[in-house]
Amino acid sequence: MAAIDGPGASLTFGRIRGLIVSLSNPDPPFLVMKSSASLLRRSILPALLPALLGLVGPQPIEAEASDRPNVILVMADDLGIGDISPTNPECRIETPHLQQMADEGITFLDAHTPSSVCTPTRYGLLTGRYNWRSRLARGVLGGTSPHLIPAERPTLGHLMRGAGYHTAMIGKWHLGWDWHKEGKEIDFTQPVKNGPDINGFDQYYGHCGSLDMPPYVWVDTGKPTAIPQREEGVTKEQDRYGWYRKGPIAPDFEIERVLPHLFEKSIAHLGERAEAAKAGTPFFLYLALPAPHTPIVPVPPFKDASGLNPYADFVMQVDHHMGQLLTAVKELGLDENTLVIFTSDNGCSPEANFELLKEHGHDPSAGFRGHKADIYEGGHRVPFLARWPGRIEGGRTTRALACLTDVYATLEDITGQERQPLGSEDGFSLLPIFEGGAESSGRATLISHSIGGSFAIREGDWKLCLSAGSGGWSDPREDAAKKQGLPPMQLFDLAADRGERKNLAEVRPAKVQALLAILEKEVKNGRCTPGPAVSNDRDVQFLPREKGGKK
Repeated sequence: MAAIDGPGASLTFGRIRGLIVSLSNPDPPFLVMKSSASLLRRSILPALLPALLGLVGPQPIEAEASDRPNVILVMADDLGIGDISPTNPECRIETPHLQQMADEGITFLDAHTPSSVCTPTRYGLLTGRYNWRSRLARGVLGGTSPHLIPAERPTLGHLMRGAGYHTAMIGKWHLGWDWHKEGKEIDFTQPVKNGPDINGFDQYYGHCGSLDMPPYVWVDTGKPTAIPQREEGVTKEQDRYGWYRKGPIAPDFEIERVLPHLFEKSIAHLGERAEAAKAGTPFFLYLALPAPHTPIVPVPPFKDASGLNPYADFVMQVDHHMGQLLTAVKELGLDENTLVIFTSDNGCSPEANFELLKEHGHDPSAGFRGHKADIYEGGHRVPFLARWPGRIEGGRTTRALACLTDVYATLEDITGQERQPLGSEDGFSLLPIFEGGAESSGRATLISHSIGGSFAIREGDWKLCLSAGSGGWSDPREDAAKKQGLPPMQLFDLAADRGERKNLAEVRPAKVQALLAILEKEVKNGRCTPGPAVSNDRDVQFLPREKGGKK
């Protein structure tokens, strides 16, 4: 790929091509100031085009195609930062394929989910926008919840489709879609509306929510693949790890086969798209795994393979399937022009059995406090690996602060598209870090959010939790913390106290006020990135609740 030399010359052919495309496009997606765009096309483009093309020199069509890599975005479910070896040297679970991916790519050691629980993180990933700006103030959606992301909200699907990509989603959606209902009953013979297809995906194949949430029915781009004939479920008493809620289940939906089935579907999809990708139509695949979330159902040869417990076995199975996926990319001749990102939606769940894992010397949170659902680091600090041969030097690690909302801005940058007023309001491009030319994306702050709706604001190593307790499931839970009379806010210096044990709020009141001022500004502006202020979808209140529900 051609690049321009000289001071500050990060302008690549892809970015120039993106500028030309955006100026030439008569109707750029989600463009608010169309009159300004028209003026640019009429007055600037004719004079600018020769100069831009001259800067990069003659470019064959193949170069244009290669400048747009295929993108595979894989999100695990409830995988802790301590559960894979690239992000935890003391990991007791064998994850050789993810380690190889890290050895051939870059590992982020300070990457975070926007929320410490499923649905809101997925919203943040796909929109590049903090989840608490949406109508979902706390908690997660269920298997029969209506769709959360409106069709007009820009998403990764819209973004990549706008760059000429074929877009597909496979796996766990958990952002709501609209089943056809007759009263309270679902009519599975009728199409599903407002699924991933309204959010920019050309096709999708998935399950409505977490794998422990009914109905257990595959939906293929709006069409249920089979009609449930019975109900099924397993209680916690019956299976400590493999439980799932009782509900309708289709005959082609096998709980233990879901994880391998989704990888099989994904690898088949790569095969279907390979020739088109080589011919100049790249693909974007969002693969959302149901594992190692409950039901924890490892199959042979992974069952009992870890020597730890079924959760560790299931993590090993996830690693194995990632190896299969990466091998398929190579065997299809797509390796040199495919960016693969692997991450998780939040920290590890207590369903993994922390006590038993600890007996074996394994900590899913790698020494950080808390776990899934919490405002503490263990709730939202997650693995983030990226592999892109020829563009990302292998074996690198970075301590750059990153959030999954940054994926949108990163792919926007890679595909050479201009930032719009809406879309990635809370995202910064990681491309300069990928390419080794920067140690930071420009992200100076991070806002985290717990399942109970508690906020945290971080700047540098300082982190202010606007909660008396964990904000989630670990002790002390919020109600218990208030009854104990614990302070309503917690200030931590992560550089000296990675375990978030020493609350400095009372001795550093100026720092507390400074962080609160940053949080208030970023909440009110509707964005944490430069750009015009935009509206949140609801009235966002971030101060801790007092007894009686008052702020």
